[in-house]
Amino acid sequence: MLFNSYIFIFGFLPIVLFGYFFLNHKKLTSPAKILLVLASLFYYSWWNVIYLPLILVSMFFNYFVGNKLSQETQSTGKSKKSLLTFGVVCNLSLLGYFKYVDFFISNINAVFSSAIPFLELALPLAISFFTFQQIAYLVDSYRGETKEYDFLNYSLFVTFFPQLIAGPIVHHKEMMPQFANAENKTFSHDNFAAGFYLFTLGLFKKVVIADSFAPWANAGFDTAETLNFLEAWATSLSWTFQLYFDFSGYTDMALGIALLFNIRLPLNFNSPYKALNIQDFWRRWHMTLSRFLRDYIYIPLGGNRKGEFKTLNNLMITFLIGGLWHGAGWTFIFWGFLHGIALVIHRLWGKLGIKMNNILAWFITFNFANIAWVFFRALSWEDAIKVLRGMFTGSVELPAELANKLSFLSNYGVEFGAGLQKIGPNKEIVIGLILAFIIALALNNTNKLVEKFKPKRRNLLLVAVLFVYAVVAFLTVKSDFLYFDF
Repeated sequence: MLFNSYIFIFGFLPIVLFGYFFLNHKKLTSPAKILLVLASLFYYSWWNVIYLPLILVSMFFNYFVGNKLSQETQSTGKSKKSLLTFGVVCNLSLLGYFKYVDFFISNINAVFSSAIPFLELALPLAISFFTFQQIAYLVDSYRGETKEYDFLNYSLFVTFFPQLIAGPIVHHKEMMPQFANAENKTFSHDNFAAGFYLFTLGLFKKVVIADSFAPWANAGFDTAETLNFLEAWATSLSWTFQLYFDFSGYTDMALGIALLFNIRLPLNFNSPYKALNIQDFWRRWHMTLSRFLRDYIYIPLGGNRKGEFKTLNNLMITFLIGGLWHGAGWTFIFWGFLHGIALVIHRLWGKLGIKMNNILAWFITFNFANIAWVFFRALSWEDAIKVLRGMFTGSVELPAELANKLSFLSNYGVEFGAGLQKIGPNKEIVIGLILAFIIALALNNTNKLVEKFKPKRRNLLLVAVLFVYAVVAFLTVKSDFLYFDF
C-alpha cells in the first residue's frame, strides 16, 4: 500500500484518522493507540504478510531488553554493557542475515573459487529502518534517557505507519511524549490543514517530479550501451533529482500524515543541494540517518576527541558503514568511501583557514554529490563506469536540428545527431532539468513553506489544485519509493 495510491489516500488513511480521534473523543485512549498499532501492522502486512512475525519478534525482543536496561540501576556497568552489546548484536545479526548474507557468499565464492549457493532471501520491508530505530532505543535505555514499561506504547513507537517504512528514524523521547499530551488527542483543524498541505507537496514531488525523471535515469543506466557527453550528464542529473524528489517527497508525506494525528516527526531534509560543503550536505540530507551515524557510530568510536588521525579514521569508518547500510554491494561501499574521503578533505581544508568563494564551493559540492550518486544508482561497476566514461570522455553531440544555427561548433569537435535520444526527448529532458534546478536551489523548501502556511482560501485552492493534479498523475504512473529498497 503506497502513500501514492488510491486505497491509501481515500480508504486506509481516512478510516484510521477518523477512528483514532473518535476513540480519543470518547476518552478511550488505549483503544485509540491499539487501533493505530493494528492499523500500522496491517499497513506493513499489506506488502507481504509473511514478514509480520519478523517485526513482531523484533519488537518483543527489543522491548524486553530495553526494559532490562532501564531497570537495572543496581547492576554493574559491565553487566549492563554486556546486555546492551547482546541486544545490538542480535539486531545487527537479523539485519545482516536478510540483507547481507548473499553479498558475503558472493565474495567468498569470488575469493576462494567456491560455489556456495545463494539463499536468495527477499529483503523484508523497512528492516533497515526499524532495526536502526530500535538500536537507538536500546542505547538510549542504556544511558538512562528512555523508560518504557508499556508494550502498547513501545509498539506504537516502532510501528507508527507514517515513518515505519522509510523513516525518519526517530527517538522514543521525540515521539511518545506527544502521544501522551492530552491536547494532541483532540482533532486540530490547523494541524490537519498544515499536514494535508505538506502531504500534498510531497505527493506532487513524488508522482509529478521524481517519477518524470525515472525513465531517463533508467534508460541511461540500464538500457543504453554507450552514452555521449550530454547523455551521460543528463543521466546522472536525472538520477540525482529523481532520488532527491522521491525521498524528500516521501519524507514530506510522512511528516504530513503524522501531523494529521498531531504528531511532529523530526525534519529529514533541508535543501541539501544548496550545501556549500560536504559536511553541510550531510547536515541537510537524510538528517535523521546522519544523526544516527554521528551519535551511535562516530561519537562512540571517539569522534574528534582522540587526535586528528583518529578523527579522520572515525569519519571514514562511519561513512563506510553508512554506505553498507544503504545496500549490500561494493558500489554502495565505494559510495560511502567517496563521502568519507570528501569529509576528510573538508576537515583538512578547514585547518588551512582558506575560505572558498560560495559559488565555487556550491559547484564543487553539488558535482561531487552528483558524481558519487552514479555509484549509488548503478547496478554494477560496468554501468557506473559507462556513465562516468560518457561524462568525462564522451563526445559532445547536439540535436541535428541545431546544425544550421550552430554549425561553427563543428570546428571545436562538437557533433550533430540524435542528441539525448538514447535516454529520452531532448526538449523534455532539458526543460525538466532546468526546472529541477530552480525548484531545488531557488525556491523555499517544504519546511519553510509549511512554516508560513495559513489555511486561507487562496492557499487551500492551491493545495486542491496540486492534490488533484498529483492524484490524476498516478493514474498512469505509480511506483514504489526508492528508499523502500534500502
